[in-house]
Amino acid sequence: MANAYRVLARKYRPTTLAELVGQDVLVRTLTNAFSSGRIAHAFLLTGVRGVGKTTTARIIARAMNCIGPDGKSGPTIAPCGVCEHCKAIAEDRSVDVLEIDAATHNGVDDIRALTEGSRYAPLNARTKVYILDEMHMLSKAAVAALLKTLEEPPPHVVFIFATTEIRKLPLTILSRCQRFDLRRVEPPLLAQHLTNICAKESVTIEEEAALMLGRAADGSVRDGLSLLDQAMALSQDKITSALVQEMLGLADRSRTFDLLDALFSGNVTDALGNLRAQYDLGADPVLVLQDLMDLVHWLTRLKAVPTSPDRAARTAAEQERGRASATKVSMPTLARAWSMLLKGLDEAAQAPDPMAAVEMVLVRLAYVADMPSPAEVVEKLNARPAPAAEARVSQRVAPLAPPPPPAARASAPPPSSAPSPAASRPPKPPDPVLREASWDKGAGRATSNRAKGPDGPVAPYPTLSQPPRAPIPKIETFADVIRVMGERSEPRLRAELMQGVHIVKFVPGSIDLRLNARAQKDLPQRLVLKLQEWTGTMWISTLSREQGEPTYAEQEAAVREARMTEARADPAVQAVLAAFPGAEIRDVRDIAKAAPAPEPTDPTTDPGDDLS
Repeated sequence: MANAYRVLARKYRPTTLAELVGQDVLVRTLTNAFSSGRIAHAFLLTGVRGVGKTTTARIIARAMNCIGPDGKSGPTIAPCGVCEHCKAIAEDRSVDVLEIDAATHNGVDDIRALTEGSRYAPLNARTKVYILDEMHMLSKAAVAALLKTLEEPPPHVVFIFATTEIRKLPLTILSRCQRFDLRRVEPPLLAQHLTNICAKESVTIEEEAALMLGRAADGSVRDGLSLLDQAMALSQDKITSALVQEMLGLADRSRTFDLLDALFSGNVTDALGNLRAQYDLGADPVLVLQDLMDLVHWLTRLKAVPTSPDRAARTAAEQERGRASATKVSMPTLARAWSMLLKGLDEAAQAPDPMAAVEMVLVRLAYVADMPSPAEVVEKLNARPAPAAEARVSQRVAPLAPPPPPAARASAPPPSSAPSPAASRPPKPPDPVLREASWDKGAGRATSNRAKGPDGPVAPYPTLSQPPRAPIPKIETFADVIRVMGERSEPRLRAELMQGVHIVKFVPGSIDLRLNARAQKDLPQRLVLKLQEWTGTMWISTLSREQGEPTYAEQEAAVREARMTEARADPAVQAVLAAFPGAEIRDVRDIAKAAPAPEPTDPTTDPGDDLS
């Protein structure tokens, strides 16, 4: 068809280096190279898709072969576009400029044919140019076959390689080429380029719409032109931001600001309502999350470096609102929001229902909005309590009052010597009472259900108030813990500690231990609660995977076995066992520790006086 429509990406393809968008370094370097005659025999162009690699390669091929309108010009950085060679290259019909797709022709036979053809002089043009697109797709054998020719090519040959994966190329290729990294085109620059094309096409486009297309292109000029082509087909004569937003499924920027404000204020209802409204208008929930991440990142940059240049292509209204929001939110809050959004984006991508996953992310963000940062928590913990609070704490943890000194007890008034009538009567012996008891698993003790006397149920005995226990001495070792458990009538906990705990490290206030299969999982918590109750200090118990010491019961058994072995080896014991056949050693006791110390006696008192 003679009047076939050409897409914008082909219609407005640059034909000179001056028309390239956003590649100033490349243009300046090649311009100086052609001006000074320092033209390399191999070029390597790398960059993202649609940034202009193949276009640049064709421009270099035209610059090498342009002869000018008069047919006498040499290589020039500004091809005329009217000579025979310029037209042939532009129309892809030049026999001396070969453009090869390395993704398809990636075998060693293809490269061998290329190197064989490179030895022959060009037919019509001045220079034979080989353009290899997607260079990283060549096989290892093909690359090896190209190296020698690439290092010392014939004087009439120029190689131009293009790739999006520069890291996949071997160093032997990189060292033989002059490398150019084509940069991503910034959204403002790309938006201006799209606006200029719309003016040529007699189409009106709003500034916000152009910025949306520039951001969506992600630095690729070809992607930007393709999106513009689609927007023109959708709008006919005027491209608005609402139309682009609907076409791309983007979230409204003002709604994104409102959503972030609702999250930082902890308003779950407004946040979920905002998300639902955007979803009903066609916005992708995952894109809403990405817009939130982009906004949080921008606010963090504004807060960290307020004077840094803004490369995000924001409108004046967005910049004004963003700077106002940045002053209200702290840096730790922004950092926490970024981490949660990044994790939530991965969850939404893997969830069967992305909308539900995004809603859960927003709920988490809203509920941690009023959570203090770690620095604020430390500051509050280090702050001294108010005097009233100090008084309450001192009353709560105050030790028992010591007994009065002997002098105070002597000065106290003596009690009345006359006994009361109730005290003079002999106590009545209690009736025999039988009680039914049951084991209280929660309290870990026996509790009485009811009482029975000779004539039936009777009321239970009144509960006697127990005097407060004195605080235990400072605990230095795990043996002290075992001893205290026995003194404080905790036989179950004591047995668990002896048989189920391997001590890894023990210091006053901190216990690192390992539990064996015989211990209950909640043993460390119960142990810490008891120690804190009895000592009045903070204790920490940590589970460890290290082997630790043998259990206390195993240590006692080892000591007992050592004593038994020592006793069996004693000559006196052996003589006793020989004198009494069938006798055996059951236990070995330390007499010095087992016998109680005698009480001191008063030398002025006659032992015979105490005969009552």
